[in-house]
Amino acid sequence: MAMAGLYRRILPSPPAIDFASSEGKQIFLEALQNGTMEGFYKLISSFQTQSEPAYCGLASLSMVLNALAIDPGRKWKGPWRWFDESMLDCCEPLEKVKAEGISFGKVVCLGRCAGAKVEAFRTTQSTIDDFRKHVIRCSTSDDCHVISSYHRGVFKQTGTGHFSPIGGYHAGRDMALILDVARFKYPPHWVPLSLLWEAMDAIDVTTGHHRGFILLSRPRTEPGLLYTLSCKQESWSGFAKYLIDEVPVLLKSEDLEDIDKLLQVVLVSLPSHFGDFIKWIAEVRRQEDGGENISQEEKGRLAMKEEVLQQVRDTGLFKHVATLLSSATSCRSMATKRQGDDDLLSDIAAKLCCQGAEILAGKSFEGCCCMETCIRCLKENGDNSITVVSATVVNGGSQQGLEVLVPSSEKKQKSCDCCSSNLMFPASSDVLTALLLALPPETWSGIKYDKLLKEVFTLVSVESLPVLLQEEVLHLRHQLRLLKICLRNKEEDLAAPLP
Repeated sequence: MAMAGLYRRILPSPPAIDFASSEGKQIFLEALQNGTMEGFYKLISSFQTQSEPAYCGLASLSMVLNALAIDPGRKWKGPWRWFDESMLDCCEPLEKVKAEGISFGKVVCLGRCAGAKVEAFRTTQSTIDDFRKHVIRCSTSDDCHVISSYHRGVFKQTGTGHFSPIGGYHAGRDMALILDVARFKYPPHWVPLSLLWEAMDAIDVTTGHHRGFILLSRPRTEPGLLYTLSCKQESWSGFAKYLIDEVPVLLKSEDLEDIDKLLQVVLVSLPSHFGDFIKWIAEVRRQEDGGENISQEEKGRLAMKEEVLQQVRDTGLFKHVATLLSSATSCRSMATKRQGDDDLLSDIAAKLCCQGAEILAGKSFEGCCCMETCIRCLKENGDNSITVVSATVVNGGSQQGLEVLVPSSEKKQKSCDCCSSNLMFPASSDVLTALLLALPPETWSGIKYDKLLKEVFTLVSVESLPVLLQEEVLHLRHQLRLLKICLRNKEEDLAAPLP
């Protein structure tokens, strides 16, 4: 008996040619012989079908990120790190994407947040000749890939806007291979490149902008060791806007005569919960994954984190920030005690474990609760002590047992109980110092007093920092620059009139 529902569609041909047809196979063989199918192999190895009708953008992006072998830095399922649509939840909540789809600009933002190098072109910003050159470049190598955003109607297919990667190119017939991620609907198919350009030149009625294409490749810089900027919460745009647009205006408008007053103006106006925007990259593992032993890989990463953290605390800027935050009469909206104080260890442990649970789950938790928190000290073969914070994290009806590994200070300790008092957890002053160092140099250029301007530039100079911290700051600065582009795309999408 026939079941209700739809099982695939017949591919309108022409204009498309089914990849698995006799003609499609012949086109593939000719393109293969001409060297324009090099990018196909890694894409097909990571090919996935979109899991929701509106997830074409997410499926295309996760497929390309995996083809580029970009490490998501967090676990997918079991012990495995692998990109999946469910992990692409920054820039736009998944429930909203599921209901409404996703715009071109936000797919671009997602690609950058996930760690790829991304170049995006709407058809109004490029030409068909440029598009062809990019397709050829990515088809003759396996280190870059193209995602096309187009309107299905141009190909006589049902549906409207769609995203899919381009898997290859046939120069003689000027045809591109679309690896359609909606495989439940249409198979991969060849289309004339000129017709694909026409389909991309359609206007997205939701944003009022033309569609286009996105180039993705591996980044040249490695991810940060200790800090990262996060756009998982809806409030990320507010933090980004404050740092990028509002801080330079504050510095111009205020009568600032010394560095402490300047920092007070910046920090008092900082939106609350700034820890949601700049996060510490924790060393976290599920309890069943670990045990009492710490692997050499984990030890190495912990040592690097400790070194970066110590370098932050050795900067002149940190001393000003720490003094300001510890003052009971200033910055009343900020923490008045450093999070490394002994009487705050239970709060530190709870915060660490909730953050670790978020990292493992790849999403933010609301109302997270830590149970059975335990702080213990491990020391192996004469190595420095390592603090292990373990807990059961409860979020709604689910529980997650985990451990967060935290480097300890190098101070000589009399007993294991002393270990926790030297916990090297990045406190508010550490995080804010890193964030201020990451601001672009032009942020400070509006300061009126030359003496103060010179002092600020000395404190925030990246060139004077140790190599490890310098790389960390430049990575944060790069992230901030990408978020600025994402913010601009978001504002354009909201402001664009409907045609």
